[in-house]
Order: sequence, then C-alpha cells, then structure tokens
Amino acid sequence: MTLTTVATIEDLVTAARSGSLRAAGRLLSLVESSRREEVLDIVGSRPVRVVGVTGPPGAGKSTTIAVLVRAYRQRGLRVAVLAVDPSSPYSGGALLGDRIRMAEHIDDADVLIRSVATRGHLGGLAVAVPAAIRLLAALDYDLILLESVGVGQSEIEISAIANPAVVVLNPGAGDAVQAAKAGLLEVADILVVNKADREGADQTVRDLRAEAGVPILKLIASRGEGVTELADVIDAHQRSDTFARRTARARVQILSLAQSKLRTHPELDDLAHAVAAGSSDAYTAAARLLGTSGSD
Repeated sequence: MTLTTVATIEDLVTAARSGSLRAAGRLLSLVESSRREEVLDIVGSRPVRVVGVTGPPGAGKSTTIAVLVRAYRQRGLRVAVLAVDPSSPYSGGALLGDRIRMAEHIDDADVLIRSVATRGHLGGLAVAVPAAIRLLAALDYDLILLESVGVGQSEIEISAIANPAVVVLNPGAGDAVQAAKAGLLEVADILVVNKADREGADQTVRDLRAEAGVPILKLIASRGEGVTELADVIDAHQRSDTFARRTARARVQILSLAQSKLRTHPELDDLAHAVAAGSSDAYTAAARLLGTSGSD
C-alpha cells in the first residue's frame, strides 16, 4: 500500500506501525480534526511514558529535548516529540519555531517530531494533545517528550499530561523569580538549570532549593553535559508514580478539556448577553451551561 492512494485509517495505522513517518503524520492530522474519534476507536488505548518539558522562552527547552532524544535512542527506545506551539492567527496552524536543534534526528525512522497548534486553547497544551499521545502509544512509541509553548501562567497544565514535568531555567535570578510567580515551581517534578557553565548557575540552584523540594540538576544541553543524570532522574520519578498521582493528573486534564468545550458551547453568547442585559445572573447562566440546577 502506498500513501499516494486513498488510505483508510486502518491502512495508515498499519503503515505507521511499520515505520512510515508520513502515515503517522497523517494520523496525527486526523486526531487534530473532527475525525479524532474515528482514529481513537481504531487504535484503542495503552499506557506510554510522557515527559513534559516547559520553561521560559530562551531557556533551552528544544536543545534539552534534542539531547534527551539522543540519550533515549542510545537506550534503544522509539521516541516521539510533540512541540505544542501557539496557533498562527492567520492559518490556525502551528508556528514551528526553532527546531534546528532537533535536526540530527530528522532522518531517524524511530524518532517522530511534530508541532501541534494550541488553536486558542488557554492552557499550555493543545486540545488534541491527549489524543495524539494515545495515538503515538498505539503506534508503539516507547516515550513521548512533550514541549509546551513556554509562555503564561497556564503552562502549569503540562502537569496534567506528563510525568514528570521538567522545568528548564537559565542561570540568574530572573528566570527563577519569574518561574515562581508563574506557578511553574509548584508543578515542577524536576528542575533543570540549563547553561550551567554560565555565571550564577550555582546561586540559581541554591535559590531554587530554598523554594522547591524537588530534584534540581545542572545541565549544559548544548554540549550534552548532564543529560545522562537527567534521564536517570526522570526514570526514577516515573518508577515512583502512584495511582493517586495519576488520578490527580487525570482530574486536571478532564477539567481543562471540559473548559475548552464550554468556551465553544452554542449557548454561551446568548447566556452572556442575558447576564449583561440583567435578565439573568452569572450563577443561573453557569448552571444552564453545565446542565445543572444552579443551586450552588
């Protein structure tokens, strides 16, 4: 079967499992579309390891992911990278950003790199991300590295999907302070001070230790220094995961996706107009939107 012909979803799944990155890409496009449920009904569900990487712009997230991909490939794992980008205001597509640092993996059939547009979703994660992860698991990827957009307080949503959530920061007080203000330190399972050869790295580590009780590592991603230690800490964290933690992540994920659906609810504008006109109140409107009685 060639992909130049009209392929069914089953055909695409078979081709993708046989190593066709093109087929995998077409399936990912489908799960970002109205045909999402068709794909998910066919692929089923299986567990997969998901590592989230977030942090301020310029911290070196893409470089960190690139060296992690290299480390996991050396261990024989098939790796997928989902880079979640802000949607283009014109096309609705993903702004690819700087993926040059991942170029060494482009010709590796066991590495898939995909940008996913947020398409207006308020959180740092796109609505299609949970479906994309489920698809990639079914396509026999061993590990998914999830890079979020790196801007805004809503970046904390990465903790609803990934385990662990790795927050990458630069040396100096600026990133550490801003990360604390944005709530990133509250959801970080692992903190990484990248560009650790720069002045102020040790002080940044000390500052972070005073604020967070999670592992803090130093990394020079551009030279691959510290990446083995980071991969080992990630593995140790995943082994210590519990059902209670998985339940908490699922709860946040459900609420996030539910909020996205409510924002496109066909009655939302009419309800807002009614509240603005004084013919209804926000409590009653919210209850109607949720289909509840509105008693609380």
